[in-house]
Amino acid sequence: MHIKTSVAGHFGELLQGRLGPDGPVALVSLPCPKLTLNAWAFHSPTLSVYSPQRVLPLTTARRFLNRIGAPLIQRFVLQSQMPPGGGAGASTASLVALSRLSGSDLSDIDLAQACLAIEGATDPLMLPRPEQLLWSSRQAEILHHLPALPQFEVLGGFYGQRCRTNPKDQNFADISDLVEEWPVAAKAKNLEAIAKLSTLSAKRNLALRGEPHDPTLQIANDINALGVVVAHTGAARGFVFAPRSVPPKARARLIQAGFSSLVHFKAGGL
Repeated sequence: MHIKTSVAGHFGELLQGRLGPDGPVALVSLPCPKLTLNAWAFHSPTLSVYSPQRVLPLTTARRFLNRIGAPLIQRFVLQSQMPPGGGAGASTASLVALSRLSGSDLSDIDLAQACLAIEGATDPLMLPRPEQLLWSSRQAEILHHLPALPQFEVLGGFYGQRCRTNPKDQNFADISDLVEEWPVAAKAKNLEAIAKLSTLSAKRNLALRGEPHDPTLQIANDINALGVVVAHTGAARGFVFAPRSVPPKARARLIQAGFSSLVHFKAGGL
């Protein structure tokens, strides 16, 4: 006898950075239904965790379950489509899955706070419509509710070194100007403006911490993308298109540039 749950990941952030030179780190996440973590719980006399991708160490699982008051008598099996360090939320998704499988009745925000206590920084995967939230990842708080986004498509993959989030890392660009413009563009359903703002956030981040010769921005030009979306800590790199407008040549261009685990998904809309 076992129970199962699935948790959708995200594909980087549409925006991420500081709100002012000394402000908190804030982000707008991009949920990705094509990247999920599937998890199963089996009755067991002791706690154990099996994950081929090693997304959750046993010691971390024990700390988290103790934090939420769950029993330590289950065997968890976690199968993640998100690579650890890819910037797609594998670690947060694994904790959300454990909470669900253990029968926890925590509210979404209480669950976020529990994840924060373990990770030090957490993605808003436990919340509905995270792309409509300005989220403080180091405080697990909703800073603002945002308008719904227009429909769009993303083609992307993973490029460069995997990098797990360091919760003490404060090396992010100031994006307070982008955050101010974002609700106006979203309310107007202006996909071109949204893609431009996401690209500016990515460019500022890549200038601070990107790999030398990162081809993402050049590829966007080559395949006529409206803009880019990246994992600001991680390897996810995506390209924004209007619905049904991804050019046939785009996948080959990403593969030629060294992108792996390509994913194509729809985003935005109600």
